[in-house]
Amino acid sequence: MTTSGTDTEGLPPSQRTWAVVTVALGITMAVLDSAIANVALPSIAKDLNATPADSIWVVNAYQLVITILMLPLASLGEIVGYRRVYRAGLVVFTLASLACALSHSLAMLSAARVLQGIGAAGMLSVNSALLRFIYPPRLLGRGIGINALVVAVSSAVGPTVAAGILSVASWPWLFAVNVPIGLATMAAARMLPRTPRAGRRFDLASALLNALFFGLLIIAVDSVGHGGRMLYVALAFLGAAISGVALVLRQLPQVSPLLPVDLLRIPMFALSIATSVCSFAAQMLAYVAIPFYLQDLLGRSEVATGLLMTPWPLATAVMAPIAGRLADRHSAGILGALGLVVFAVGLASLALLPAAPGDADIIWRMMLCGAGFGLFQSPNNRAIITSAPHARSGGASGMLGTARLLGQTIGAALVALMFSLFGGRATVWALGLAAAIALLAAAVSYTRLIETSRAQD
Repeated sequence: MTTSGTDTEGLPPSQRTWAVVTVALGITMAVLDSAIANVALPSIAKDLNATPADSIWVVNAYQLVITILMLPLASLGEIVGYRRVYRAGLVVFTLASLACALSHSLAMLSAARVLQGIGAAGMLSVNSALLRFIYPPRLLGRGIGINALVVAVSSAVGPTVAAGILSVASWPWLFAVNVPIGLATMAAARMLPRTPRAGRRFDLASALLNALFFGLLIIAVDSVGHGGRMLYVALAFLGAAISGVALVLRQLPQVSPLLPVDLLRIPMFALSIATSVCSFAAQMLAYVAIPFYLQDLLGRSEVATGLLMTPWPLATAVMAPIAGRLADRHSAGILGALGLVVFAVGLASLALLPAAPGDADIIWRMMLCGAGFGLFQSPNNRAIITSAPHARSGGASGMLGTARLLGQTIGAALVALMFSLFGGRATVWALGLAAAIALLAAAVSYTRLIETSRAQD
């Protein structure tokens, strides 16, 4: 029997454990599938007789669909219940994984990846909202810290898992392994809490405008970074602007809008979202630039690069649960600002590495970056969720995921722009820019202390 979580009690401890396992497994599959496809692209392109450029859609289709559906599915979760959206997303993801494994053409695989993205969006859009019903308020930071731990570990082991599977099997098995995991997760999903439902209809027109806005915005930003034709870029930005204005105008009079403009009027929520976008932009700038930095400038091999980057996510994985516990007792403003300053120092120290650094010189800098980001992420996520009214947990959860994806898109585009502007020294400039953005995020985070003091007065 599944009971309902409440804002004051959460789930009973035994049921809470299974609910957390369900959420963690879903996140693990969604995050892993975002990383493992990158490793398999050469094999996929060769096996399906596709060009490398065309095979990129195996990755892009998945990410783009998740981004444009995050807010609509979060809104749907408020209407029909977060549990239903999560379980439906899990079913779609599992079936789509089977379709990916059985694909025999690039078109079929890309279509299956679109379905996978729909399923992943269903899980990722409401997972943070579910945590608010799984945990009592005094333990919510701990729960969010566990979420951050799962994401960090999944991101860290993604390439390793992919390499391990490809060493003994062909690329379809990268997707086939999701099927038994998905089935096991479905069995555990009955332990997820039943949540209240909002008495309104789903706004399909807003969902379409949201898809146009974020889809065109991402295409435009990516085109800028990759030196796209100016007319093409301008039209994409114009389309994003028109659809964005139309979306906002439609949302303003609504009580519980799909694009949470009501939540963005809350200073703590808006500042936390801005901090998240900046921090993930800085993180992606560094993540994309560092492999080129280590291999092209410092002469490390591919294997050495992978090993030298591992301390970053491992440090995040260690720090995230600790930061989650701290967030239940201390201000997100100070914890976030402190973590982002440490993150910025780590990024700047990487940019200022000597010409021939030893492995230890690189490792401690990577650990500093990971620890700083881990100290920031859990408190910031908790602030986003708890600053929203309980009935708008879905909007907050969807916006949390959207901010992460938007920041990562901007960061990846900025790296490409650095390469077009600075050539061989682009990676150093990219790390320097990442440090500057992290400091900006720290300043935004610190303003939350001012806002908290003003609210108390």
